Amino acid sequence: MNTTPAMRDKPSSQSDVTALVVGGGFGGVAAGIYLKKSGIHDFRIIEKAAGLGGTWWDNHYPGAEVDVPSHLYSFPFKAFDWSRTHAQQPEMQRYIKDLVDEYDLSPHVSLLTTAVEAVWSEDAQRYRVSLSTGEFVTARVLISAVGLMNVPHYPDWPGLDEFEGPKFHTARWEHEHDLAGKRVAVAGTGSTSSQVVAAIAPLVEKLHLFQREPGWVLPKGDRDYNPEERAKFANESELKRRWRRVKPYVAQMRTQAFARMWRPATKMNQNLQEKALAYIDSVFAERPDLKEAVTPKYPFAGKRTILSGAFYPALLRPNVEIIPRAVVGVTRNGVVDAGGIETPVDILIMATGFQQANVLSSLRVIGRNGRSLHDIWGTEPRALLGITVPDMPNFFMLYGPNTNGGEIFSNHRAEAKWATRSIKRLQRHGGTIETRERPFEIFDKWLQKSMRKTSWVAANNYYKSSTGRIVTQWPFDAFTYRVLARIFYRIGLKHQRKR
Repeated sequence: MNTTPAMRDKPSSQSDVTALVVGGGFGGVAAGIYLKKSGIHDFRIIEKAAGLGGTWWDNHYPGAEVDVPSHLYSFPFKAFDWSRTHAQQPEMQRYIKDLVDEYDLSPHVSLLTTAVEAVWSEDAQRYRVSLSTGEFVTARVLISAVGLMNVPHYPDWPGLDEFEGPKFHTARWEHEHDLAGKRVAVAGTGSTSSQVVAAIAPLVEKLHLFQREPGWVLPKGDRDYNPEERAKFANESELKRRWRRVKPYVAQMRTQAFARMWRPATKMNQNLQEKALAYIDSVFAERPDLKEAVTPKYPFAGKRTILSGAFYPALLRPNVEIIPRAVVGVTRNGVVDAGGIETPVDILIMATGFQQANVLSSLRVIGRNGRSLHDIWGTEPRALLGITVPDMPNFFMLYGPNTNGGEIFSNHRAEAKWATRSIKRLQRHGGTIETRERPFEIFDKWLQKSMRKTSWVAANNYYKSSTGRIVTQWPFDAFTYRVLARIFYRIGLKHQRKR
């Protein structure tokens, strides 16, 4: 590696950089790793939280764990001694620490720091970024890695502020409250709620689960690895390790290729729905009331599928009550549902998700002609492969619009490579790189046409903007995304040299 002074790592406090990465989750870490792999050391990563990890820093609620097999929910170039088939939050934190240590990213990181505003200067060919610390940074390239699940959605229930007991969002869990012997209300029945309910049900006196609409549930098959399995993983060859990673990747491709999993008319979707119905039948054979309450009325995959083998059994516990009605109000000592019934509770837990459809709501970026990214988007965020937008020069996104779902680590790698490859071009030739309008429009029209026959259109979910446009989801498999990323990098970008 070249160790000339210009290429050595600089402290994270530098005020002029080649690249500024906003966000320190796995997307931001991926950007940092690939910058270093490309020989680019002049960069900073800023993170608003007190630690790295993004959603795996914020979400430390009881039972927090991944839905994707651990060996797939990781980078192929970094092996890890996973203890479970599906890693829990503390283990994800250890993994990200190992990545940071191995690639020596700490000197580049500024914690408790947010980007207030980033403004493009045509004369300087730089973004001038104001930070929450009062500092200003100039950057040739701006990389957003703020993610989609970083701003909690707090409901606007009347009376919420008057509730006298502890109340908190799952992404802001308050561990100082002892749940033992308490009457606890959990509002929401998505993936996070399913993990929380299974974890706290044995602890509380009574758990009231408020459900606006049930989700489709399939057993996850999660378990601890035994010592023999972990020893085998640690000693296997690189080829075997990659093959073990490929198998679940291929299985995922089978379900997501050609959007089969998301389309109600396909055999794949119907088979999965039948499997989910059979799971309901097996668990609630003697509880027709619960069977009715947990059976969705919309096609399979219309909302995020819940993967859990512990959620349904938790609903059978005598101290758990599912209330199949939305919360509409809160009193000083209770929760009021849509039926007008007040349920007295001691603690209120809001499993109400995030503002996913409000993409990059926490980052204000102003590109050419003084137009902000949100001025360009309006209420319909869109980008070429979720990475670039016309009139936003030298700006790249990881986990941008329409990239959610599938194998996110594969997407992160493709996005990080796109950004670093562009930076290398800028270092050689100067100028700017941005999206061509026509390829952008062609891609966008094709993508939205692909959404029309999915289950997402008819269901109530967080995938949509206020206009009904699907703005968060990628409807195909990770392999298709990576192939298209290679194609559109060649035909979708224009490199303008400064005159």
